[in-house]
Amino acid sequence: MVTVSSEGQRRFPPPDRRPSAYDKIKQAILSGELEPGQSLIEATLAEWCQVSRTPVREALTRLEQDGLIRRGDRGLVVRESSPEEILDIYETRIVLEATAARFAADRRNQNDLLLMRRMIPRMASLADADATTKAAVNAEFHRLIWRASHNGSLIDLLGRLSMHLGRYPATTLAYPGRWETANREHEELVDAIEARDGERAGQIAGHHFTSARDIRLKLWETESLA
Repeated sequence: MVTVSSEGQRRFPPPDRRPSAYDKIKQAILSGELEPGQSLIEATLAEWCQVSRTPVREALTRLEQDGLIRRGDRGLVVRESSPEEILDIYETRIVLEATAARFAADRRNQNDLLLMRRMIPRMASLADADATTKAAVNAEFHRLIWRASHNGSLIDLLGRLSMHLGRYPATTLAYPGRWETANREHEELVDAIEARDGERAGQIAGHHFTSARDIRLKLWETESLA
């Protein structure tokens, strides 16, 4: 509410810095705080988010559209994880990442190339970093490839797929030898994009994410047996 001071100055309320109901519930799903298969009750979530039920209802609608939750026999639940979903995500992601790489080779500008090149030594310097740091920097690099495609729809689709993979906490970059191999492929990919060799760039990206898929499935199997 806007108020007026005794001096006649308008005063605006401080901004609400709390995360929205959508952001808070989404992050809880991605972090595993809300577990796969867990029921989502509007009233409980509203109390947890400290909001009314209306923004929670709107948030749940968006999350269902995102595919992070589903409608079960007893209402909305957090979507379960499965190896079939991993295959589905990667089957699509391999195609889209290869397409983004081809587009980047054709459409990249000098600034795109400069930003990608800067990432190569940065990633190489993180050999002893923790898996979370490696995953964050790796994601930053791949977002640069997406942006260099200069295709908004493609960037949006890849972002949604990446979000879904966030529900699987084990990063492929923790797998023995993967970080070094991934960095070599990253450099080869930037070389192909710089040379405007779209076919080569697409092949490298496709191979890169096919390997990531295979490792992700191995990690799932290991976790399932634990």
